[in-house]
Amino acid sequence: MSGQHNWSASPPHGFDETAETRRLLRSRPPAEARSWVEAVMGGAVIRTRALRGGMSSAVHEIAVQLTGGAVTQVVLRRYVRPEVNLEEPDIAEREQHALQLTEATDIPTPRLLGCDPTGTDAGVPSLLMSRLPGRLVWSPTHMEVWLRRLAAVLAPIHATPLPAQHGIRPFAPYEPERWDPPPWLRRPSLWSRAVDIFHGPVLDAPNVFIHRDYHPGNVLWRRGRVAGVVDWQAASIGPASIDVGFCRLNLLRRFDFQVAARFTDLCEDLTHTRYHPWAEVVLLVDVLDSGHDTPPRDQETLEGMLARALAELTGTPR
Repeated sequence: MSGQHNWSASPPHGFDETAETRRLLRSRPPAEARSWVEAVMGGAVIRTRALRGGMSSAVHEIAVQLTGGAVTQVVLRRYVRPEVNLEEPDIAEREQHALQLTEATDIPTPRLLGCDPTGTDAGVPSLLMSRLPGRLVWSPTHMEVWLRRLAAVLAPIHATPLPAQHGIRPFAPYEPERWDPPPWLRRPSLWSRAVDIFHGPVLDAPNVFIHRDYHPGNVLWRRGRVAGVVDWQAASIGPASIDVGFCRLNLLRRFDFQVAARFTDLCEDLTHTRYHPWAEVVLLVDVLDSGHDTPPRDQETLEGMLARALAELTGTPR
């Protein structure tokens, strides 16, 4: 899938909703999806509640009454967008593999309860997962503690053991929709140099298990601590710096460069590895191209970040 965010327009903690996307993503799951949940759980669906989040799938909290009367809460993700399924027909299966891989680790992730990768029973590709406690936090009371705990989760993710057959795809950067420089760039030469890096070899190593979409919108908190990491459909095998960089850019959009830089410093301190400028360049190609003709809000900051990363990689002046 190409770049997933319109960095120039979308809010920092989610996506703009329209009446059409609300109908598609927030409406009650249809009867066949509820029947699939009941078959997997061996109980009756008694309530459903749409969970707010991204735009690639419909996510609902489902209350299921089990045999004997106990009620349990589970989470149903349905990939309902035809264009997503056309572009990534294995998306549900990929998330299944990621959740299976994290099951034997200490990473707080949902437990996989069922997967219908082709939608044969649920109507569309779907996953059923345990419900994790916690909530999203975008306005922390204690920024330093919040950033440190956000950074600390990455180490166990990247240390996940990889069996010979793990089913996780290799990392591939999101390609821009257009390869010509965005017309608003003050220094178009930065773009051409960045595209050369983008098309070149991966300069960061080693390859590890990465979330690929790690940012505060995919982290649940409870009593000031991380209670869960969710949304694993983009999980890949690639450089750890990609997770650092993606979160760093989301923090930049929500807060400012100082907060993003502090998160980066904490990641380096906790892992004793540096954030590689190659990841910065590769991620910024997607960010700068998003909404190609409209400059992002942080245009000057982003161009400065790109100039610094390129200078560090190539030894050329900023």
